[in-house]
Amino acid sequence: MLEHMLAGLVTALQWDMLLAMFVGVVGGVVVGVLPGLTSTMGVALLIPVTFGMPPAVGLAMLGGMYCASTYGGSITAILLNIPGTPSACVTMLDGHPMAKRGEASRAIAIATIASCVGGLLSNLCLLLLAPPLALFALKFGSLEYFLIALFGITIIASMSEKDLLKGLMSGILGFFLSMVGTHPLTGFQRFTFGQPALYDGISIVVALIGLYSVPEVIEMIRESRTGVRRVQSRVDRGLVSYMREYFQHKALAFRATVIGVIIGIAPGAGGSVAAFVAYHDAKRNSKHPELFGTGIVEGILAPETANNAEVGGALIPTITLAVPGSAVTAVFLGALMIHGLRPGPGLFTTHASVTYGFIFSMFLSNVVFVPVGLLIARYGARLIEAPVSLLAPSIIALSVIGSYAIQGSMEDVWIMLAMGLLGCALTKFGVPREGMVLGLVLGSMAEGELARALSLVHGDLGRLLLQMVTRPIALVILLLCIASLWHAIKTQRRAGRLAL
Repeated sequence: MLEHMLAGLVTALQWDMLLAMFVGVVGGVVVGVLPGLTSTMGVALLIPVTFGMPPAVGLAMLGGMYCASTYGGSITAILLNIPGTPSACVTMLDGHPMAKRGEASRAIAIATIASCVGGLLSNLCLLLLAPPLALFALKFGSLEYFLIALFGITIIASMSEKDLLKGLMSGILGFFLSMVGTHPLTGFQRFTFGQPALYDGISIVVALIGLYSVPEVIEMIRESRTGVRRVQSRVDRGLVSYMREYFQHKALAFRATVIGVIIGIAPGAGGSVAAFVAYHDAKRNSKHPELFGTGIVEGILAPETANNAEVGGALIPTITLAVPGSAVTAVFLGALMIHGLRPGPGLFTTHASVTYGFIFSMFLSNVVFVPVGLLIARYGARLIEAPVSLLAPSIIALSVIGSYAIQGSMEDVWIMLAMGLLGCALTKFGVPREGMVLGLVLGSMAEGELARALSLVHGDLGRLLLQMVTRPIALVILLLCIASLWHAIKTQRRAGRLAL
């Protein structure tokens, strides 16, 4: 095994591998920054470019795109309050408040370091623990996936401590919108009103663009008219200072990495779920949970570490069992097949130099986007100081282009604008949009997996409930759901007593 690893390291350090990896990283940052261009789309668009390349070189480019695009979404989330990717939605909760205080450089630097650390640690798991962790992934069935979604749903209560009723209303609205389109098992059309654009449901990316870009533009215009002074960015402190600040929270970083890897291994969950769960964990274990959402380092560190740790975790079942851990790795699985590589043990023996070369190139990708991110932290932070007359129309233009680019459909643009108006209404009445996002992300997953789990027991609800307490993984996740709800109720009661 050590010989194979050394051969892979030599492969990863060849000039064509390094060049391909660098091109993938730069392209990935661009894809992550632009709203509407997700990691899945970036990897899919890059696959044809790799057709004529040697397998190792092509995979290195795709890996660079995957890593960097997962990180890149945090940049616009922090600077403009618009998540470039769905997983960056959580980073926005504390990242943008820091930017509005003039700490945009600090926020981006922490996000960059967190993304790097999370990616490196998850790649270490991929390098050393892939076979046993892949076998763990096989133990997940429809019931476990449903309970994972249910656990994510309980986070809505935790994130709505200021006003539980409004938070639950937001989550229910997100759940309702997730049911638009075709039923995952029966194929029955729901709430489509005969519109073909709604047959596949409402795109999460389109919804995110609308929910956050339109209200942000309206808020910019309102502030400019009322004469609110825009805060200028503070001077960048340097990499060493930010790394020291990051590693003051080593325990949180470790927990977020573990969360990201485990959720990545569970097929179908994805980086968005990992980010939400890590944020919830950070808030629950914090000595000052009331500061989350006001712009603190922990609120950026946890989700960014987790959603990049999900990358390595999702690749484990993909390359060992041909079971994709996320939408991006499903596309990546196709790339492996195109290059003549069959997922399984043979990748680590017959094609060891290619496989280990790819894994080591992933390590390098996570390191390379650090200087790119710090360069953006230094100069890109000035973007929020741009005149509103220039910034506002640019955001709307990017939002329209990003929505259209997903499927080349104007209907998606209209849906984005409709979601924008809904976002404005939610903001006006103080209803948190995060609960709605979580409902959208997890609603379809929870419904589909519950339907499959019930079909496996022929609709016998009692038998399904019995499985929840007799299957070890299901029982652990169920206990986590109960603990999460109990913690939210305790916090709500404590807040009520303090208000009195």
